[in-house]
Amino acid sequence: MMDIHQILKRLPHRYPLLLVDRVVELEKNVRILALKNVTINEPFFTGHFPHRPVMPGVLILEAMAQSAALLSFASMEVDPGDDMVVYFAGIDAARFKRPVEPGDQLMMEASIDRVRGGIYKYKAKATVAGEMAAEAELMCTMRKVG
Repeated sequence: MMDIHQILKRLPHRYPLLLVDRVVELEKNVRILALKNVTINEPFFTGHFPHRPVMPGVLILEAMAQSAALLSFASMEVDPGDDMVVYFAGIDAARFKRPVEPGDQLMMEASIDRVRGGIYKYKAKATVAGEMAAEAELMCTMRKVG
């Protein structure tokens, strides 16, 4: 549905913080399924942890949020310019079920729960090989900058 070139046009994030490699499924105003190929070359693995590399939970949440932002932009049928940023407004009920390690393919699914007053609420989950890695309710808002 969306390759890395299309993702780069829609998200302001760049290496090392761009955490979505491909969108596999997208149903506007409903849900998105995106993936992140986790490799040993990720810069955070040198310190988290040198003896047992594990993707930090906050980055798993960020990957889910980037997927949700792609869903919102596609649903609104806009390509954000350099003047649009998506910010976290809240994270609720975050749970981590299994570690994400080098070689894993992280699948992020986000569905729109509601939109009210410019705040988007999503139900999101991340899985590896069909096994739940993390889940959370994410709230985000879009703002024009600069």
